[in-house]
Amino acid sequence: MTMDLLTNEAEELIEQQQMIMQLRNRVEEILKNYRPVMNGEIYLSGENVCRLLHISKRTLQQYRDDNILPFIQIGGKIIYKESDILTVLEQNYVTNHRQCL
Repeated sequence: MTMDLLTNEAEELIEQQQMIMQLRNRVEEILKNYRPVMNGEIYLSGENVCRLLHISKRTLQQYRDDNILPFIQIGGKIIYKESDILTVLEQNYVTNHRQCL
């Protein structure tokens, strides 16, 4: 019975290490974008909403003040339902617009 010694240069070991690194990178990517779901609803922070809508924190504040975006405030923490954001976007979707001459 021959026993082959696996070294860091062994092709089999290199392939396994590459697969582990790919899996690790994928898990890190998933965790970075993970949003906890509560009763089927995803809640977003103000920072997430700003990134999603490409707006500033001040604009987000104005949307709250003008009752454009619904929000939940618990203590000093403000969160937004993802479904509410999508609803507001759909309600303000413009299909026909005049072209500038």
